[in-house]
This record gives sequence, structure tokens and C-alpha cells, in this order.
Amino acid sequence: MSDSTLPSDTSRLPLRAALPFWLSLLMIPLVLSGAILGGLWVVVPILATWGVFATLDAALGLDTDNLDPQTKESALYWHRMITLIWPPLQFMMIFGLIWYVPRTEHLNPLEIYFVTIGMGVLSGTIGIVYAHELMHQRNKLERWLGDLLMCMALYGHFRSEHLLVHHRHVGTPRDPVTARYNESFWRFYPRVLRQSLLSSFRAEREMLGRKSLPWWHSSNPFWRYWGLQGAFVVLAFGLGGWLGVLIFVLQALAAIFQLELVNYVEHYGLTRKYLGDGKYEHVKPRHSWNASHKASNWLLINLQRHSDHHYKPDRRFPLLQTYDEDEAPQLPYGYPVMTFFALFPRKWRTMMNPRVKAWREKYYPEIDDWSAYNKARHGV
Repeated sequence: MSDSTLPSDTSRLPLRAALPFWLSLLMIPLVLSGAILGGLWVVVPILATWGVFATLDAALGLDTDNLDPQTKESALYWHRMITLIWPPLQFMMIFGLIWYVPRTEHLNPLEIYFVTIGMGVLSGTIGIVYAHELMHQRNKLERWLGDLLMCMALYGHFRSEHLLVHHRHVGTPRDPVTARYNESFWRFYPRVLRQSLLSSFRAEREMLGRKSLPWWHSSNPFWRYWGLQGAFVVLAFGLGGWLGVLIFVLQALAAIFQLELVNYVEHYGLTRKYLGDGKYEHVKPRHSWNASHKASNWLLINLQRHSDHHYKPDRRFPLLQTYDEDEAPQLPYGYPVMTFFALFPRKWRTMMNPRVKAWREKYYPEIDDWSAYNKARHGV
């Protein structure tokens, strides 16, 4: 890692230090412009989010500077604020448009579809990423805000799956979200949708069981997930009728699709060493793909510094450290480009399989036959 650049006794980082991460707010006028103006404006949010930031990554290069991880939380006021104000802004955007779009006459069905996908880009690329940051905090308000964002994407169980399954079992066969070597995204996607729901519910049920409580106990967060999601669907119907419900569901599906595309990229082909007797080595930076691309880390609040996130899950996003290639495997591009290539299995394997093989040789040279090793890990 590069040297830390901020002393730990700083009282508050200035707004300009956090300002690049506030670029996500530009998504709001872009989506609104698409709904109000129609025409080509309906595709601008999609192109701006992925195309523009991919271009900026190429132009601006990598950011390998690290803040001091011991920086006090009080210094991160402006960084935290963006994640706190986003949930109400997203709520007003989604349900304001659900009210507005069915009442317009200037949008044809195709334009309504693209406006809806733009809403999904907003709630997926930004909303779910911010929810991910919020759900890792101990503060109850932040966790609630994270739940609100995830339930606006009809994916409330993601918090249970992420905290109780993914972080515990990443890089092992027990984690549905770790993409297997040679597994295409189109195989990964239906598998992870099914297995993540089941594994998250099972994890919560087992936690309640250890307290001698049944799964239907009121403390099961699934009641909250289901209640919020149901309330949002009812609200969508009240504001926009059945078209409003369709818009809400389609934007949620678009958000989920983006989430799982990113999940696919983050750990593709990386495995923790099996120690026998059902045990695995501790999670290390080597078990996640790292990306230090500057612009897309602004958009995704350092989510691409994923190696450090799994190594130190409780770090707030400004303090996540980046790693060089000696410490963690590196993606050749940021997430906007990598998720695009993930849609094309042949191109993806050409790009990533040699990198996975090099990773295996570097970190686990003692394993000669990975096919046999993986069978042993899966208990075959």
C-alpha cells in the first residue's frame, strides 16, 4: 500500500476532499431530464453513469493514495453526509417519477422503459452501493437507511446475505456470491438470485435458533424487508396505478442486475485455501479483485477497493486502502468496463482466466491439480 496521507488527529476534512464523491448527485437531474424532455435524453443517465466514468477512468488513471485508516470518524463529516442524504433523495426521485410518468403524454412506451432503466441505474449503481456502506455501520439509523435503499430495489435480504453469509464465507463453496472459475455471468445470475435468498433466510433462522426462537419471531429482519417492500409496492400503485407498479418493479430489477454484475466481478475465480475439517484460511486482500481507477471509485465510493473492504469490513469508505499487485490481484479496468465485458462469457474468460491462473501460481503454488482440489473443497 502507498503511504498514508492524513494525520489521525484531523478535526474535519474539508468539503473539497469529499466533493468528487458527490458527483453521484448529478444522476438526479439527468434522470429528471429524461422524464421531462424525452427523446434521446432518456438514455443519457445510462451512458453518463457507465460510459462517461469509463472514459474518465482512462483519462485520469489510478488513485493509489490512502488516507490514514486511524482517521477519526468526526473528520469524515462530508463523506458520511452524502450517504445520509441519498436515501430521502432517491425515495423522492423514484416515487415522484412513478407519480409523474403515468400522467404524461409526451413519453412513448420505449421512452418510459428507458426512463425506468435510468431510475434503476440510479437505485442500483448509487443506491445499492450506498446501502452497502450503511449496512456495515453499527449506527441503527444508518442500518435503517440501508434497509430502505435495498427495499426500494426489492432486495432487502441482501443485508442478511451480505453480512451473515458473504463476508463469512467469501471465497468458499458456502458463498453463493463468489463466482466460480469458468462460470459465466449468465449461469451465475440465476444461481445467485436463488441461493442468496435461501442462504440469507437460513442464516437468520439459525441465529434465531441459537436463541431458542422460531424463524417467525418478530426479531427476524425478514419481516422488515417484506413489510417495507410491500409498502413500497402499495405506494407505487397508489401513485401510478398498475403502470406505477410496473415501473417500480422494473427499476428494481435493473438495480438488482447491476448489483449482481458487480458481485460477479469482485471475486471471480478466487478461493480461500481449504484447511480440512470444514475450515478455511482467514480472508486476506488476495481474495478480492482490487481496482484503483480514480473516477469509478468516485462514483462507487471506493467499492473497487474491495480487497481492503473484505480485509477490514468495518472501515468507512474514505479510509479504505488500495493495494498494489504484490498484495492483491488487480483488475485491468474499473467496474464500468469490467461489468460490460462480464456480459460476454468468451471475452470475459479470455481476459480473466489467465489472471486467475497467475493468481493461483503466485499464492498457492503447492496446489498442482486445481480440479481435484476444488472437488475436495466441495466435499465431492
